[in-house]
Amino acid sequence: MTDHEDIGATPFERMESHMEHEDLVCPECGHEDDGGSWQAQTTGSQVLYSHVCPSCGAIRKRTYNLGDE
Repeated sequence: MTDHEDIGATPFERMESHMEHEDLVCPECGHEDDGGSWQAQTTGSQVLYSHVCPSCGAIRKRTYNLGDE
């Protein structure tokens, strides 16, 4: 259980809320981006998230497939 709740009416909004609270520490330089956020875009079949570290510029990406489950 986490200290916060992911909020949102749709699965996309809940995932966006989750990404805003998680994984904001850069694996390259260790910078914690407290005010940072992940940017999201969709292709219709995938949701693509990216985060740019404001300290070193490293780019991290996460891809989630929106398949039939």
